[in-house]
Amino acid sequence: MTLHDTSVDDPLDDFDTRDFTFGSATKVVLVSGDGPAVVVMPEMPGISPHVARFARWVRDAGFTVYLPSLFGRDGAVPTTEDGSAVMQRACVSAEFRAFGANRTSPVTRWLRALAAAAHEECGGPGIGAVGMCFTGNFALTMTLEDSVLAPVLCQPSLPLDDPAGLEIAPDDLRAVRDRLDRDDLTVRAYRFAGDKWCRAERFAAYSAALGDRFVSTVLPDSAADSTPPPFFADVVASPHSVVTAHLIDAAGEPTLAARDEILAFLTERLVRTR
Repeated sequence: MTLHDTSVDDPLDDFDTRDFTFGSATKVVLVSGDGPAVVVMPEMPGISPHVARFARWVRDAGFTVYLPSLFGRDGAVPTTEDGSAVMQRACVSAEFRAFGANRTSPVTRWLRALAAAAHEECGGPGIGAVGMCFTGNFALTMTLEDSVLAPVLCQPSLPLDDPAGLEIAPDDLRAVRDRLDRDDLTVRAYRFAGDKWCRAERFAAYSAALGDRFVSTVLPDSAADSTPPPFFADVVASPHSVVTAHLIDAAGEPTLAARDEILAFLTERLVRTR
């Protein structure tokens, strides 16, 4: 695996850059690897060096990674000033439902179309979807696309104004539960115990809605890297990003174990029947 210094901007030069259009929306997608497809959606404030590192780990585990650019400057280290500006713009964007529970973000329609296209291109039994922070719940909504077999929710943070709220319309949530039951799927989810953006109330709401289809892991705050990039230190200001900015890349660390569990989940769902 090519190593990149996560403290400086990442050139992302080991990814192919493509435009993907669905409806009236065209977005850049970074693609790399070979094997079944996994859509890795960036956390706020964008495709940081830490997000790219996680995408490379997925790629090197035997998958084709599709990394859509949804906000921010691709490859940039998340500074406090720039990250705050990106977050403010996203919160008022028509594509996202940052506030108010029981609503599905319109951008998920584009993401579901990307999932279908990725599956057609890569083949195999289906694809994986990993959401983080602002995009965390999107991986759940994407299961409305039949090709999505392995949804992973890392610290799902929307809606921002309701700790127990879910960023998905009730009809979509019922359809997701029906899909999980029909196809015997599970949803993996991760958070830190003291995360102020993704609190225990949210995981309780997921459990109530999805039952034993929702499999969660809560990591102790002590497992988080205490020296994350400026945006996470100053704005997020709590343990938050399980497999990116707060991951400690060392043997025996709970965050590294969470990463390995996600990679094993993707492999079990997407490779076993190939």
